[in-house]
Amino acid sequence: MKKRKKIIGILKFIFSRKALIILLLIFQVAAIIALMVILKEHFAGVYGCMVALGLITVYFIMNNDHYNPEYKLAWVIPILLIPIFAGITYIFFNIQIDSRLFKKIMLKKQHTAEQYLPQNENVMKRLENHSIYSAHLAEYMHEHCNAPVYRNTQVTYFRCGEEKFEALKRELLNAEHFIFMEYFIVGEGEMWSEILTILGRKVKAGVDVRFMYDGMGSQLILPDGYDKLLKSMGIKCRIFNPFRPFLSSTQNNRDHRKIAVIDGHTAFTGGINIADEYINRRIRFGHWKDTAVMLKGEAVWSFTILFLEMWEPELKSENDYYEKFSPHAYYSEPFKSDGYIMPYGDSPFDNERAGKTVYLDIINKAQKYVYICTPYLIPDHEMLYSLKFAAKSGVSVKIITPGIPDKWYTHAIAQSYYKELISEGVEIYEYEKGFIHAKSFVSDDTTAVVGTINLDYRSLYLHFECAVYMYGSTVVDDVKQDFEETLKSCRKIDMEYCDSIKPFKRFITGFLRMLGPLL
Repeated sequence: MKKRKKIIGILKFIFSRKALIILLLIFQVAAIIALMVILKEHFAGVYGCMVALGLITVYFIMNNDHYNPEYKLAWVIPILLIPIFAGITYIFFNIQIDSRLFKKIMLKKQHTAEQYLPQNENVMKRLENHSIYSAHLAEYMHEHCNAPVYRNTQVTYFRCGEEKFEALKRELLNAEHFIFMEYFIVGEGEMWSEILTILGRKVKAGVDVRFMYDGMGSQLILPDGYDKLLKSMGIKCRIFNPFRPFLSSTQNNRDHRKIAVIDGHTAFTGGINIADEYINRRIRFGHWKDTAVMLKGEAVWSFTILFLEMWEPELKSENDYYEKFSPHAYYSEPFKSDGYIMPYGDSPFDNERAGKTVYLDIINKAQKYVYICTPYLIPDHEMLYSLKFAAKSGVSVKIITPGIPDKWYTHAIAQSYYKELISEGVEIYEYEKGFIHAKSFVSDDTTAVVGTINLDYRSLYLHFECAVYMYGSTVVDDVKQDFEETLKSCRKIDMEYCDSIKPFKRFITGFLRMLGPLL
């Protein structure tokens, strides 16, 4: 019976859409290699042309102001070493019409969204009186990243996926008008089953339910045509940037956000996707440690616009068109305040690098401490320098990374930074119980960030991300206490550990680190 089920499973995969996608990708790669083999007959002439083309390509890469230095290096070295393959690959990925069109559409929507996100000047003036440094960051974030700062908002911090899941279910059950959900990963299991049951019930009650998931994040864990199943239940469903079996740079730009908005006055975000491992009902890499926040109040409006920006084919320009989704549309009471709250999104197309900017701002302005949780420690040059400078300046810099990683190569790259950081005074810890997926910063008992943004190139440069910056909120202390409690389940990495890494592994990790921006 087991053998029969296994055979059936193999046959289903062979004739599935996933198998077709894999075959088409293999075919495209094989076609490129075959072309190179054919051209080999004219090797001297072709090679000379490709070297010249490679040098021209390197010139444009090095003079592109929007590229990170490590990203430039990661392309330049392969192009100079193997100009035929690497040069063609780079050019291929950068001249595609669909990539340019995708970028143009997203930038247009981002520009239209500006009119819906004005900054309350009274809030800004009050923030200036409390902290001119945070006010400067807030001014930049509003002017360049569509991220106003708010008061009249309360925040609840969740120390694990289980806590967030229970709160999310309660709020979904209380929904009366609309539910917007946007997630990178959705996997079948107990967590999704319970949420889906609630969503189905709400649709029958007349609630506007919209659900969006990323085309890559859930590609291999949801059945083909799953969006049609949700639509048949009355749930409005869209797949962001559906994965297509064609080599395209747009496949790099994933929707890594995790957003839930309920009736305009309640929102969730953080590192927690919708799959059983996030609430430890499925054990993959030991205990899964994650974090999230729930907002209630005026700051929810920014998450509503972030969702609509991704959902709508084109944002409406009428000022009152989205008024029915505003925080006070279905909540007449005044909201309570808890510090200054700034939700923000990050886009790979606007060249502002909002996620990286906020992180650097916290590190560079810290006076006492900066505590960081990240599943992927792959900092670029600016981030690496800032972390080391802060530590050398007397700031306590502590970073928690996974003890049991989900990807061996990202963990190997992270380990390649350990010695360099530790030697400058940065303290690094690995979570011994399992995998830490939280993305959080906390500093000086005044400032914290919780969101979806990892300390790696994909999050900082390629993905659509989101987070919440909090200043003077009671939640800041909750984030700090959770970090300190998590430290009790970590082992501190020392120089002896770094020196014990075998030379061959150091060589491999060094090579991977060089290619880090492309992974």
